[in-house]
Amino acid sequence: MAYSEKYDSSGVESYTIPSFTFQSGETIPVRIAYRSHNSSSPKKFCVPTCYGGLINETLAFNNSGGALASYHVIVVAMLGNGESSSPSNTPDFPKILDYRDQVHAQHELLSTHLKIEQLDGVLGFSMGGQQAYYWACTYGDFVKNAIVIASSAQTSGHNYAFLTGPIAALENSTDFADGQYRAKGVVPSRGLTAFGHSYCAWLTSTAWYREQQYQKLGFETAAAYVESQSKTMLAGWDADDALILAKMWQAGDVGVFADGDAGKALAGIKCNVLVMPSRTDQYFPPEDSEIEVKHLQHGELAVIETVWGHIAGGGANAEDTEWMDGQIAKFLSQG
Repeated sequence: MAYSEKYDSSGVESYTIPSFTFQSGETIPVRIAYRSHNSSSPKKFCVPTCYGGLINETLAFNNSGGALASYHVIVVAMLGNGESSSPSNTPDFPKILDYRDQVHAQHELLSTHLKIEQLDGVLGFSMGGQQAYYWACTYGDFVKNAIVIASSAQTSGHNYAFLTGPIAALENSTDFADGQYRAKGVVPSRGLTAFGHSYCAWLTSTAWYREQQYQKLGFETAAAYVESQSKTMLAGWDADDALILAKMWQAGDVGVFADGDAGKALAGIKCNVLVMPSRTDQYFPPEDSEIEVKHLQHGELAVIETVWGHIAGGGANAEDTEWMDGQIAKFLSQG
């Protein structure tokens, strides 16, 4: 298992694709973990997980009264997250993952196993949002709506550069042992903690720290929050799983569908797209979203006005979550 033993996996099911070919060329059986909510509903929504996210920790807006409460919501674990097939649990797993691998596997799950002929939408936060964009580019007639939260169609150079820090911190740790930690029977806890230290400052914003918002999470000081976050962020995760997803994030770019032209790929999207960046997101700034929406045929921009940075999109702050829920409901009511 590549995630904490404290994790509650209640309701999680899996489907095995007996022969799945990755973009890198390898063909192996893969297992896709998912959870169905309200499966009797004729309205269908797919919600892929985000980086570091697990199925039962994913915000799906399907609680009582939520925007997706009346939908059959299928939360799907990304390949590489430890619930679905990953380096940690699958022999001969590829060294490289591509967002197209994620979307093709999810489509196979939905169309072949769950017998779904069309989705009312795909909703995703962060890496889940990038998957929503890839869904819209790959299966345009299968998806009616895409909801992209705190994410982008193309990982920016700045975002790429940020990710090199935590990746390097993990790969250069002594207990990672140049990738030989499993063979040596070692859990690279120092490397995973170093990854968390490099990562956590980017999760929120300068205003969040200035306003001492970490106290709402039960921490008296910024130091106490950083110490806790660095140790818990990837607690129980396998290092290779964490790395393969971080590198897929770095490579995210819908331009692969249009000879490297992301704008052209976005212009070709047929479905309605709601793009909700966080005003203070350091990974996916709203300025990037504004540019993307200009290319979309049926795009709508709704900026989350918050100091909670990136994690606002994942449900970290109740006020932001309520606002997003309202925007999603309004968007879907437009048909």
